[in-house]
Amino acid sequence: QVQLVESGGGLVQPGGSLRLSCAASGISFRSSHMGWYRQAPGKQRELVAIITSGGTTNYSDSVKGRFTISRDNAANTIYLQMNSLKPEDTANYYCNAYHIWDRSNYWGQGTQVTVSS
Repeated sequence: QVQLVESGGGLVQPGGSLRLSCAASGISFRSSHMGWYRQAPGKQRELVAIITSGGTTNYSDSVKGRFTISRDNAANTIYLQMNSLKPEDTANYYCNAYHIWDRSNYWGQGTQVTVSS
């Protein structure tokens, strides 16, 4: 059974930082592209950042230069370092795993990030 468990969300003031983690189990982690998505109330889920099985990264324009995605293959975990947070970053953040061989797609339950003074 595949599980993606996010952690690290919370309430932070504008300009602050948070680090999200996503621990994966039941999946061939090294053969999976991993990503972070977010969904704000009343909006569609959107891509935040992805990291391929080979370590290549890509970011949405709205977070480029502020967020950093990384992966630890030994720990089956990805991270999202979020700096210079803005109120518009407020959303539920979801971890995603895409297995490159069988093209299966998995989601975590999400972790809430709220940026507010």
